[in-house]
Amino acid sequence: MDAKTAPTAESIYVSILSEPTSLATAHPFAAHVLACALTMGVMESLETGATISCALGLDRRALNQLTLQWAPAARDLFDLVREPQDCARDEEEEQLHRLLTRFRADPSPLCAWMTAIVARRAMSPRHLWQDLGLLERSELTRLMNEWFPTLAAANTDNMKWKKFFYRKLCELEGFSLCVAPTCGECGDFDNCFGEEHGASALARLTRR
Repeated sequence: MDAKTAPTAESIYVSILSEPTSLATAHPFAAHVLACALTMGVMESLETGATISCALGLDRRALNQLTLQWAPAARDLFDLVREPQDCARDEEEEQLHRLLTRFRADPSPLCAWMTAIVARRAMSPRHLWQDLGLLERSELTRLMNEWFPTLAAANTDNMKWKKFFYRKLCELEGFSLCVAPTCGECGDFDNCFGEEHGASALARLTRR
């Protein structure tokens, strides 16, 4: 696509929210989180040719229901028919998906979609809040508190979320990959608890 005509991440985000449903109006934070994730999916699709499903871990049926209920304007930005009917996960993502499912707030479709999206975006290399397209880390903390409150409450030391997920997976399996007796004595402390600096993905993609 010509760089002069390619949409920016910001314009895609605004477009997705341009036709708010009653659900989106009543729950603006959920609508914002979904719009951020959809923006990441659309941008990655434009750049790589991959499907939105590949970016978000949602199959065609889920994308259809999500956009109908929360962001109908997003349907103009991708071809739903092109999306796969099934969305496979590798073993690592499946383990994380099961962890999030175990601790999700409720069995609602929205919570199921959030579970799939967080699990898939956690497979990307940057900070999780960036790969979800969120504006700052505090939005990810709010997401976790709203849709995975029990799991969020266990992160008492504010560990980086990806690190925390894998720590919980280790605990559930009955072992630990950490060699230090406590976090305070660990030489790799900043890797788990340090500041998560960086621009939001929406800002970065817009600049690019």
